Amino acid sequence: MSKKIEFHFKKPEDSPGYLLGQLTMLWQRKLKRLLDPLDLTHTQFALLCALAWLSGESSTVTQIDIANQSNADRMMVSKVLRTLEDKKFITRHGHPTDTRAKTIRLTATGETILQKAIISVETADLEFFVGLGANLKTFNSNVANLIEQNNKEM
Repeated sequence: MSKKIEFHFKKPEDSPGYLLGQLTMLWQRKLKRLLDPLDLTHTQFALLCALAWLSGESSTVTQIDIANQSNADRMMVSKVLRTLEDKKFITRHGHPTDTRAKTIRLTATGETILQKAIISVETADLEFFVGLGANLKTFNSNVANLIEQNNKEM
């Protein structure tokens, strides 16, 4: 290498992006071990959760609603929903007013699997973030603020 590569941060641990990436990798690895026996990926789990949250507010949840709720790419959401439909975790039906849209619903099997996954993941979250102690609410608030701030820029 002929030139020295320069970084803004003196060491990786000074970079919030590096630390977030490392933390995310560890957390996703933990969740993978929990979700694999339920035949779910983390992305599938996240989209099922988005569907469940949205279904509590509306009976006409669409693919776009799920993409928006989860901050996910619409094409990726479409592919993952097809997989979830093949697994019989969701159904898609014609939208009552928008002929281009489909309403997405959890099946009984999907509800059962999702409930098992939620219990496992929420327990794992509490264990994973236990080191934050009383700072957990502040951490959550700071992360939510970053999401909101950066979502505006997208």
